[in-house]
Amino acid sequence: MSTSAALLPIEADLDAIEQVGLWKDAWTRFRRNRLAIIGGTVVLLLVLDAFLAPVLEAAHLIANPLKQDPVNLYASASWSHPMGLDALGRDLMSRLMFGAQISLTIGVLVQGIIVLIGLSIGLTAGYFGGKIDNLLMRFTDVWFAFPDLLFVLVLVSVFGASELSIFAAIGLVNWVNLARIVRGLTLSLREREFVEAARAVGSSPLRIISRHIFPNILGPVIVTITFGIPQAIFTEAVLSYLGVGIPPPTPSWGTMIHDGYEAINYAPMQAGWPAIAIAITMLAFTFLGDGLRDALDPRMRK
Repeated sequence: MSTSAALLPIEADLDAIEQVGLWKDAWTRFRRNRLAIIGGTVVLLLVLDAFLAPVLEAAHLIANPLKQDPVNLYASASWSHPMGLDALGRDLMSRLMFGAQISLTIGVLVQGIIVLIGLSIGLTAGYFGGKIDNLLMRFTDVWFAFPDLLFVLVLVSVFGASELSIFAAIGLVNWVNLARIVRGLTLSLREREFVEAARAVGSSPLRIISRHIFPNILGPVIVTITFGIPQAIFTEAVLSYLGVGIPPPTPSWGTMIHDGYEAINYAPMQAGWPAIAIAITMLAFTFLGDGLRDALDPRMRK
């Protein structure tokens, strides 16, 4: 046996050791980003809060967010009410914790609508190109021309202020950016060798898109979703502040700011606590999105 032949297994083993999968490499680089870890930890705490709030309320560890105490309106912080009471005598901490449910639910479900529409249009336009691409992109441009907040207000006014109408309204006006990103990525991938090979062996367009193109654009899609969640949360808060969001008495951070604004001069934390919660949530998702973007971008490898 020649020396070169004897070295082949060793070289193959070294290549296998050095080869690191995309997701494992991304996780390794993500862990090195302290701000991303902090953001991910805060997001995890918010998710735990959303799930545990009903359990804690049932165990009487926190107050009922709808229970009123008309004798102690605007009561200051105490042992039984750590953040005080609002204008109707409801516990602010409890309402803040239950408000996280509404905010995260809206953020996640809105992104589901955005992904469904944006991926469908972006993948179809990018893969088929030609007249289909022109038609879908012109439709996207027309949709993009509508002012987002105004369009959401119109939809909510027409269909009524409910959780379902708000989910649909915010999702219907925010899918354009994802569609454009997916289309651009698909245009570059459809000419790659592995896609040409799949096309040559007779794979259907649906199989090529699902098996070869979609897995390769998953990283940017995840990053876009992560940045979209705080945007949806902020939009819902704005709608609730304007009085056309989640209908009362359901606790919502935007509604709490709206209610607390009237007492901003003598009880500033009525609006301060939910405003801080929104700011921390948006900052956490921003840190998390930045970390995911850097981790999933191969060009960021050192």
